[in-house]
Amino acid sequence: MTTGMASRAEAVALVRHSLSGFATEAELAELGESQPLRSTLELDSIDFLTFVERLAAGSHRRIDEDDYPRLSTIESCAQFLTESR
Repeated sequence: MTTGMASRAEAVALVRHSLSGFATEAELAELGESQPLRSTLELDSIDFLTFVERLAAGSHRRIDEDDYPRLSTIESCAQFLTESR
């Protein structure tokens, strides 16, 4: 069993940090936690894979392709990263 990240705030910070470079800092700051990441930031499949790799490295957790649907918003990413597996 893998333990999730310690706090939701830590997870949200990791998600926002992992999105760096896909939008301006102002756009990322304005991005709502329930907005769909791929369509809002116009992430193509390579961008999304890079984002997932950053999340995995930052959280020290394996993220499988089956998990990708759970990474659709900042809110869902934070929930995914904070839960125990």
